[in-house]
Order: sequence, then structure tokens, then C-alpha cells
Amino acid sequence: MLDQIPYLPYVLSAFIGIGLAASAGFRVFLPLFAVSLASYFQWIPTHESFDWLSGLPALITTGIATIAEILAYYIPVIDNFLDTISVPMATIAGSLLFASQFADLGTFSQWGLALIAGGGTAATISSGFAGIRAASTATTGGLGNSVVGTTETAGAGVMAILAMIAPVIAAFLAIATVIIVVILGRKALKKLRKRKETSNYL
Repeated sequence: MLDQIPYLPYVLSAFIGIGLAASAGFRVFLPLFAVSLASYFQWIPTHESFDWLSGLPALITTGIATIAEILAYYIPVIDNFLDTISVPMATIAGSLLFASQFADLGTFSQWGLALIAGGGTAATISSGFAGIRAASTATTGGLGNSVVGTTETAGAGVMAILAMIAPVIAAFLAIATVIIVVILGRKALKKLRKRKETSNYL
């Protein structure tokens, strides 16, 4: 009966795309690796224009990049440097992952929707956590950054898995995550600004 609902495949694709984009907001390469791994073993179907993701070269490359990215966020100074480039990279990854679910649409519609929904979701989460990490660095001297990094990695993994096995849950969780991250990110930046103003006054 669900198969008879018009546009249902597109709706499910949107849910999967949003979930994967949210995962990219936490970690850039982990969701790419998850999709590459799942498609390589044919656990999930891949559209023809994104067959390169299911190849062994993509699987090895994204796997190595995932490990390097996760470990790098536990290195002081490097983690803050990565935050300066994570937002544009997350935007690209989120857009790519979202677009991979809509290969049947026209090119303009596909990438326009991917940039707004996928890229926007990933960029919002990534920038929010960058603000949280900056506040953590200022208030804890970087000691709390490992907690932030672990939370991001866990969030990326959970979102990537949910996007592929429970896309509806993943989509709603992604929306909730965006809202929570925006709120926490703003609070963290406010604390950081107050701290800077206080130190300048002293």
C-alpha cells in the first residue's frame, strides 16, 4: 500500500539525505565511508552517477580519511584548526550525500536541493560544534575538547547508521540536532565573548 503513495520514494530519499547530511555536520568523512562501505557490500543500492562511492578505491580512501579525521580532533590546536575548514568541507560533503539520493531529478533541482537542505544542515551542525569547541578551549584550556570530539564522532556514527536503516527517525533526529546545536552554539559563543570582554577589561 505504501508503494502506491505518490512521491514516497522521493520523501524517503529526502529523509536519508538529511540524515547523512547531519552526519557530515559532525564528521566530514565518516558518513562518506559508511555509505561507501554499505554500497560496496551491496547493503544499500547506489545510483549510477554515484557508483564511484561503491568502489574499492573510494572505500579505502574514505576509511583512511575517517580515521585520520577522528584522531586529529584529539590533538590540541589541530582540532581548532580543523574547525576553520570543517564548515565548507561539511557543506560539500552534506550536499554530495544528499544529492546521491536524488539522481533521478534534474541536475539543477538535484544540486539546488542538495545545497540548501543537505549542505545547510551539515554547515549548521558543523559551525555550531565549532563554536562549542571554541568556548571549551577558552573555558577549560582545551581539556574539555576531547569530550566534544567524542560526542561529534558518536553523533556522526549514529546518524549515518540511522539514515540507512531508519531514515524517518534519522530525519527527525537531524532536525532536533540542528535546533539543539544552534542553541548550544549561541550560548557558547556568548560565554566566549563575555570572557574576552572581561579579560580585556582586566
